[in-house]
Amino acid sequence: MWGDARTASGVNKSVVYFIPPPQQLATAAAATWSIRSQSRKIVGVREVIVRSLDASSLHEAPHCTVRRAVPAVVFALGGLTSNYWHAFSDVLVPLFTTARSFGGDVELLATGAGGQAWFIGKYDRVLRALSRYDVVDLDADGDVVRCYRHLVVGLRGHRDFDIDPARAPNGYDMLAFREFVRAGYSLPPPPPPPAATLPCKSGTKPRLMLILRGRTRRFVNEGAIMDAIERAGFEVACMNEAASWADVGAVAREVDACDVLVGAHGAGLTNMVFLRAGAVVVQVIPWGKMEPYGEGFFGAPAAHMGLRHVAYIIAAEESTLYDKYGKDHPVIADPDVFYRNGSNAKFYWREQNIRLNTTRFAPTLQMVKRMLRE
Repeated sequence: MWGDARTASGVNKSVVYFIPPPQQLATAAAATWSIRSQSRKIVGVREVIVRSLDASSLHEAPHCTVRRAVPAVVFALGGLTSNYWHAFSDVLVPLFTTARSFGGDVELLATGAGGQAWFIGKYDRVLRALSRYDVVDLDADGDVVRCYRHLVVGLRGHRDFDIDPARAPNGYDMLAFREFVRAGYSLPPPPPPPAATLPCKSGTKPRLMLILRGRTRRFVNEGAIMDAIERAGFEVACMNEAASWADVGAVAREVDACDVLVGAHGAGLTNMVFLRAGAVVVQVIPWGKMEPYGEGFFGAPAAHMGLRHVAYIIAAEESTLYDKYGKDHPVIADPDVFYRNGSNAKFYWREQNIRLNTTRFAPTLQMVKRMLRE
């Protein structure tokens, strides 16, 4: 909206009143929109009502108590953002796409922030890189009416954890997002070519970070996996997926020091945003026709960030579902049955863990080493 946009908080929703510029007011028609100001529309988040006024309804606009010279973006917290991947995919990536072009001269207005103060604290470095101002809890404004000449309500997500540069301002893409996030956490900028961009030097072992999930799709033989990684010639480090809750800055520094990130399909792989250009992401794809999810959620975004992605698809025998149900059960022999009846998530996302066959996995590790030398 360009003209005169005014915010007002309500009990169940926030309202934006828009007065068109004077030259348009005579022909303007009153209209109302209800907008879920988050990119993922299937989840419940606090709605924002936008009321565009005409000449006969100007009296509805509340009087300004705060006038701001900078533009503003209204976005929603809540939804699925307690999940690390969804925090990036549903909020931080589309917020970058929407607000980055303002160069920091923008105010961020959050709805649903009352129960999400942790989000603003946890991702403070990203939010402050987008805006020079504190995030405003729009729902808590009370009688405050904020007035802007330029206001954007809602975020547009192009794809899961991804950006379509053809539809983004200034051609922004996931490479720009990765470099933006790295700068926000004070990680080293990429050196000019042809200098190496990875931490490992000639004669040293490449460093591999193994992400360990705590519940579903976890590695049940992590000790054997670590031994296999070391035998393959890597220096191995481990990170519990839950560590991302504690201190994103500390996680960013740990991942930045690695050449390879390995993990089962899950939120911990979101940490690829902290890798350096040319690093390799190895995604272990669980049993049950999970390949499309692996490619869509992490494979394509990794490539668009300037990273190399390798998918290791486990065999049926590497799934704990094989131990529990046997090779002849449809959960192993015919996964399509569960996709047709809608119970695929129950088995393949929530019930299975992984016993990685380290002999079968060894060629993947050797391929990764060759990729690092290229």
